[in-house]
Amino acid sequence: MRDMPDDGKIHLLVPHDRQLRNSWFITVERTKRMPDAVLRAGVPLAPVTRAVLDCARRIRAFRPVESMLAEVIQRRKSDVETLSDELEKGCQRGTAVPRRVLATLNSGAHSVAEIRAAEVWRMTGLPEPQRNVPIYDGDGLLIATPDVCDQHIRFAWEIDSFDFHFSRDDYARTLRRNARYAAAGYTVLQTVPSRLTTEPHKVATEILGAWSAAKARSRIPAHSTNAR
Repeated sequence: MRDMPDDGKIHLLVPHDRQLRNSWFITVERTKRMPDAVLRAGVPLAPVTRAVLDCARRIRAFRPVESMLAEVIQRRKSDVETLSDELEKGCQRGTAVPRRVLATLNSGAHSVAEIRAAEVWRMTGLPEPQRNVPIYDGDGLLIATPDVCDQHIRFAWEIDSFDFHFSRDDYARTLRRNARYAAAGYTVLQTVPSRLTTEPHKVATEILGAWSAAKARSRIPAHSTNAR
Protein backbone atom coordinates (compact mmCIF):
# COMPACT_ATOMS: atom_id res chain seq x y z
CA MET A 1 0.00 0.00 0.00
CA ARG A 2 1.37 3.41 -1.02
CA ASP A 3 -0.97 5.65 0.98
CA MET A 4 -1.04 4.02 4.40
CA PRO A 5 -0.15 6.52 7.16
CA ASP A 6 2.83 5.43 9.21
CA ASP A 7 3.06 6.60 12.81
CA GLY A 8 5.76 4.05 13.60
CA LYS A 9 3.43 1.93 15.75
CA ILE A 10 2.08 -1.59 15.45
CA HIS A 11 -1.71 -1.80 15.77
CA LEU A 12 -2.37 -4.93 17.84
CA LEU A 13 -5.84 -6.50 18.12
CA VAL A 14 -6.45 -8.61 21.22
CA PRO A 15 -9.55 -10.39 22.58
CA HIS A 16 -11.79 -8.12 24.64
CA ASP A 17 -11.11 -9.97 27.91
CA ARG A 18 -7.34 -9.45 27.67
CA GLN A 19 -5.80 -6.70 29.80
CA LEU A 20 -2.90 -5.32 27.81
CA ARG A 21 -1.66 -1.74 27.72
CA ASN A 22 -0.26 0.47 24.97
CA SER A 23 3.47 0.95 24.75
CA TRP A 24 5.59 3.45 22.84
CA PHE A 25 5.59 1.23 19.75
CA ILE A 26 2.30 -0.72 20.10
CA THR A 27 -1.30 0.52 20.02
CA VAL A 28 -3.48 -2.13 21.68
CA GLU A 29 -7.14 -2.41 20.73
CA ARG A 30 -9.41 -4.82 22.59
CA THR A 31 -12.13 -6.23 20.35
CA LYS A 32 -15.08 -8.60 20.56
CA ARG A 33 -14.71 -9.26 16.82
CA MET A 34 -11.31 -10.88 16.40
CA PRO A 35 -10.81 -11.46 12.67
CA ASP A 36 -9.57 -14.68 11.13
CA ALA A 37 -5.84 -14.20 10.86
CA VAL A 38 -3.92 -14.14 7.59
CA LEU A 39 -0.45 -15.59 8.16
CA ARG A 40 2.55 -13.82 6.63
CA ALA A 41 5.93 -15.34 7.52
CA GLY A 42 4.23 -16.89 10.54
CA VAL A 43 2.85 -13.57 11.76
CA PRO A 44 -0.96 -13.41 12.21
CA LEU A 45 -2.29 -10.32 10.39
CA ALA A 46 -5.77 -8.91 10.10
CA PRO A 47 -7.33 -9.16 6.61
CA VAL A 48 -6.86 -6.07 4.45
CA THR A 49 -10.48 -4.87 4.76
CA ARG A 50 -10.39 -5.00 8.56
CA ALA A 51 -6.88 -3.56 8.80
CA VAL A 52 -7.54 -0.56 6.56
CA LEU A 53 -10.80 0.33 8.34
CA ASP A 54 -9.23 -0.01 11.80
CA CYS A 55 -6.60 2.44 10.58
CA ALA A 56 -9.19 4.76 9.00
CA ARG A 57 -11.21 4.98 12.22
CA ARG A 58 -8.23 6.60 13.92
CA ILE A 59 -7.83 9.36 11.32
CA ARG A 60 -9.94 12.52 11.48
CA ALA A 61 -8.93 14.08 8.13
CA PHE A 62 -10.90 13.22 4.98
CA ARG A 63 -8.08 13.23 2.37
CA PRO A 64 -5.80 10.57 3.94
CA VAL A 65 -8.74 8.21 4.47
CA GLU A 66 -9.94 8.86 0.91
CA SER A 67 -6.50 8.05 -0.52
CA MET A 68 -6.19 4.91 1.57
CA LEU A 69 -9.61 3.42 0.79
CA ALA A 70 -9.44 4.39 -2.88
CA GLU A 71 -6.11 2.58 -3.20
CA VAL A 72 -7.51 -0.57 -1.56
CA ILE A 73 -10.34 -0.60 -4.10
CA GLN A 74 -8.16 0.33 -7.06
CA ARG A 75 -5.73 -2.49 -6.26
CA ARG A 76 -8.69 -4.90 -5.90
CA LYS A 77 -7.80 -5.77 -2.31
CA SER A 78 -11.41 -5.02 -1.33
CA ASP A 79 -14.50 -3.27 -2.68
CA VAL A 80 -17.01 -0.66 -1.52
CA GLU A 81 -19.64 -3.24 -0.55
CA THR A 82 -17.21 -5.32 1.55
CA LEU A 83 -15.74 -2.24 3.22
CA SER A 84 -19.19 -0.82 3.99
CA ASP A 85 -20.34 -4.15 5.44
CA GLU A 86 -17.27 -4.39 7.68
CA LEU A 87 -17.73 -0.78 8.79
CA GLU A 88 -21.32 -1.47 9.87
CA LYS A 89 -20.38 -4.60 11.80
CA GLY A 90 -17.41 -3.12 13.61
CA CYS A 91 -16.92 -0.55 16.34
CA GLN A 92 -18.80 2.64 15.42
CA ARG A 93 -16.31 4.95 17.11
CA GLY A 94 -14.47 7.01 14.49
CA THR A 95 -16.57 5.83 11.53
CA ALA A 96 -17.89 9.24 10.37
CA VAL A 97 -14.99 10.00 8.01
CA PRO A 98 -14.66 6.53 6.42
CA ARG A 99 -18.45 6.48 6.02
CA ARG A 100 -18.33 9.76 4.05
CA VAL A 101 -15.43 8.47 1.94
CA LEU A 102 -17.22 5.22 1.09
CA ALA A 103 -20.33 7.16 0.10
CA THR A 104 -18.17 9.15 -2.34
CA LEU A 105 -16.42 6.06 -3.69
CA ASN A 106 -19.77 4.32 -4.12
CA SER A 107 -20.75 6.98 -6.65
CA GLY A 108 -18.42 5.30 -9.16
CA ALA A 109 -15.19 7.26 -8.72
CA HIS A 110 -13.00 4.39 -7.55
CA SER A 111 -9.70 6.17 -7.39
CA VAL A 112 -8.54 9.42 -5.89
CA ALA A 113 -7.62 10.66 -9.38
CA GLU A 114 -11.18 10.06 -10.58
CA ILE A 115 -12.59 11.90 -7.58
CA ARG A 116 -10.26 14.86 -8.16
CA ALA A 117 -11.07 14.79 -11.89
CA ALA A 118 -14.78 15.08 -11.14
CA GLU A 119 -14.10 18.06 -8.87
CA VAL A 120 -11.96 19.80 -11.52
CA TRP A 121 -14.53 19.14 -14.25
CA ARG A 122 -17.25 20.81 -12.14
CA MET A 123 -15.00 23.89 -11.95
CA THR A 124 -15.29 24.27 -15.74
CA GLY A 125 -19.07 24.71 -15.69
CA LEU A 126 -19.37 22.29 -18.62
CA PRO A 127 -22.21 19.74 -18.77
CA GLU A 128 -21.63 16.46 -16.95
CA PRO A 129 -19.64 14.18 -19.28
CA GLN A 130 -19.61 10.44 -19.82
CA ARG A 131 -17.08 8.60 -17.67
CA ASN A 132 -15.35 5.30 -18.41
CA VAL A 133 -17.59 4.59 -21.41
CA PRO A 134 -16.09 2.65 -24.37
CA ILE A 135 -16.06 4.49 -27.69
CA TYR A 136 -15.83 2.91 -31.14
CA ASP A 137 -14.77 3.96 -34.63
CA GLY A 138 -16.88 3.82 -37.77
CA ASP A 139 -16.07 0.12 -38.25
CA GLY A 140 -17.22 -0.76 -34.75
CA LEU A 141 -13.68 -1.26 -33.44
CA LEU A 142 -12.85 -0.11 -29.92
CA ILE A 143 -10.89 3.15 -29.79
CA ALA A 144 -10.53 3.46 -26.02
CA THR A 145 -12.40 3.76 -22.74
CA PRO A 146 -11.48 7.31 -21.71
CA ASP A 147 -11.73 8.62 -18.17
CA VAL A 148 -13.99 11.40 -19.48
CA CYS A 149 -15.47 11.97 -22.91
CA ASP A 150 -17.99 13.94 -24.93
CA GLN A 151 -18.71 11.81 -27.98
CA HIS A 152 -20.82 14.46 -29.70
CA ILE A 153 -17.81 16.72 -30.24
CA ARG A 154 -15.17 13.95 -30.18
CA PHE A 155 -13.41 15.07 -27.03
CA ALA A 156 -11.61 12.76 -24.58
CA TRP A 157 -9.78 13.46 -21.32
CA GLU A 158 -7.33 10.87 -20.05
CA ILE A 159 -5.81 10.90 -16.55
CA ASP A 160 -2.48 9.22 -17.28
CA SER A 161 -0.42 8.23 -14.24
CA PHE A 162 3.33 7.74 -14.64
CA ASP A 163 3.17 5.04 -11.95
CA PHE A 164 0.63 2.86 -13.73
CA HIS A 165 0.82 3.73 -17.44
CA PHE A 166 4.40 4.50 -18.35
CA SER A 167 6.29 1.24 -18.22
CA ARG A 168 7.78 0.31 -21.61
CA ASP A 169 4.75 -1.81 -22.60
CA ASP A 170 2.18 0.60 -21.18
CA TYR A 171 3.84 3.53 -22.93
CA ALA A 172 3.53 1.68 -26.24
CA ARG A 173 -0.14 0.97 -25.52
CA THR A 174 -0.70 4.66 -24.76
CA LEU A 175 0.83 5.62 -28.11
CA ARG A 176 -1.38 3.13 -29.96
CA ARG A 177 -4.43 4.44 -28.10
CA ASN A 178 -3.59 8.03 -29.06
CA ALA A 179 -3.14 6.97 -32.68
CA ARG A 180 -6.63 5.48 -32.66
CA TYR A 181 -8.00 8.71 -31.19
CA ALA A 182 -6.28 10.74 -33.91
CA ALA A 183 -7.56 8.48 -36.69
CA ALA A 184 -11.11 8.89 -35.37
CA GLY A 185 -10.77 12.68 -35.21
CA TYR A 186 -10.76 13.00 -31.42
CA THR A 187 -9.23 15.87 -29.50
CA VAL A 188 -7.47 14.29 -26.50
CA LEU A 189 -6.29 16.07 -23.36
CA GLN A 190 -3.88 14.14 -21.14
CA THR A 191 -3.29 15.10 -17.52
CA VAL A 192 -1.09 13.54 -14.83
CA PRO A 193 -3.01 12.92 -11.57
CA SER A 194 -0.78 15.15 -9.40
CA ARG A 195 -1.88 18.28 -11.29
CA LEU A 196 -5.51 17.66 -10.29
CA THR A 197 -4.45 18.58 -6.76
CA THR A 198 -1.57 21.01 -7.34
CA GLU A 199 -2.99 22.97 -10.31
CA PRO A 200 -6.76 22.37 -10.45
CA HIS A 201 -7.58 25.80 -11.92
CA LYS A 202 -4.96 25.47 -14.65
CA VAL A 203 -6.26 22.01 -15.53
CA ALA A 204 -9.83 23.35 -15.65
CA THR A 205 -8.67 26.07 -18.07
CA GLU A 206 -6.96 23.44 -20.23
CA ILE A 207 -10.14 21.37 -20.29
CA LEU A 208 -12.14 24.37 -21.45
CA GLY A 209 -9.60 25.10 -24.18
CA ALA A 210 -9.45 21.53 -25.45
CA TRP A 211 -13.23 21.11 -25.26
CA SER A 212 -13.78 24.35 -27.20
CA ALA A 213 -11.23 23.28 -29.82
CA ALA A 214 -12.98 19.92 -30.20
CA LYS A 215 -16.35 21.60 -30.54
CA ALA A 216 -15.06 23.95 -33.24
CA ARG A 217 -13.26 21.12 -35.04
CA SER A 218 -15.97 18.51 -35.24
CA ARG A 219 -19.65 18.81 -35.96
CA ILE A 220 -20.10 15.14 -36.87
CA PRO A 221 -21.68 13.03 -34.10
CA ALA A 222 -19.41 10.24 -32.93
CA HIS A 223 -20.56 6.65 -33.12
CA SER A 224 -22.57 5.52 -30.12
CA THR A 225 -21.16 3.13 -27.56
CA ASN A 226 -23.56 0.49 -28.86
CA ALA A 227 -21.73 0.26 -32.21
CA ARG A 228 -19.99 -3.06 -32.86
